[in-house]
Amino acid sequence: MQNLYLENSPIAYYLDDSANKEWLVFIHAAFVDRRMFEKQFDYFSGKYNLLAIDILGHGNSIHAQKGDGIEKMSYWIDRIFQKHKIPAAHFIGVSLGSVFIQDFANKYENKVLSLACFGGYDINNFDIKNQKSNSKEQMKMMLKALFSIKWFAKANKKISAYTSDAQTAFYNMNIQFKKSSFRHMSGLNKLVNKYPKKERNYNLLVGCGEHDIPMEIEIVNKWAEYENCDKIIFGNAGHCVNMDVPQEFNICLEKFLQKCQSEKL
Repeated sequence: MQNLYLENSPIAYYLDDSANKEWLVFIHAAFVDRRMFEKQFDYFSGKYNLLAIDILGHGNSIHAQKGDGIEKMSYWIDRIFQKHKIPAAHFIGVSLGSVFIQDFANKYENKVLSLACFGGYDINNFDIKNQKSNSKEQMKMMLKALFSIKWFAKANKKISAYTSDAQTAFYNMNIQFKKSSFRHMSGLNKLVNKYPKKERNYNLLVGCGEHDIPMEIEIVNKWAEYENCDKIIFGNAGHCVNMDVPQEFNICLEKFLQKCQSEKL
């Protein structure tokens, strides 16, 4: 994949347009970067055009200027679309990534072929009680990071992944996260419950791992029920399901994409 930068922005992204087919856009979880999707890149290369973006403050998207905020991610994604003449895409987001793909769908619905959200929540219908609980847990983790990123990464890998291989991979990315990037995370509140819940004109898949926190599993189950959308709970997986069970994840995602294509015919 080509390593590229979006002009007049801090955003780094990675692109493979060799398939000359529909596009898949991957947005990663917090504290890691696009490398968490390496097994997906290998699997879908040649089947789809691929785009992966480092969220502001993560990976190589770290050279922020005055006025750059994480709430601008959708705007930057759309600029990438314009630059490479991408008409529309299937979006795949894990954890924090699922927030940004939903925000993009809120603002640029005509450019969304489908959404697949894993380890996330409905940003247009997020319970304030869950939001407060989630914020408290995030604050606890951030306090660890202020003392030591390594200490933070050791604790975070156990929350974010279930299998030993996935935990090691997550840790190796997490230790490269810079303390200064925490300042960008406050902008997330500007994206939650800002748009009214409405009927979607595209397919939606939601999911998580069976070893994710109970609150996440409850959120996914309720979300799938009121949206009447596709849902999957992966066995032997935690929060970052694509890293814990990549083969199962890839097969599930491919079936969902094929369903989207067949319903379009």
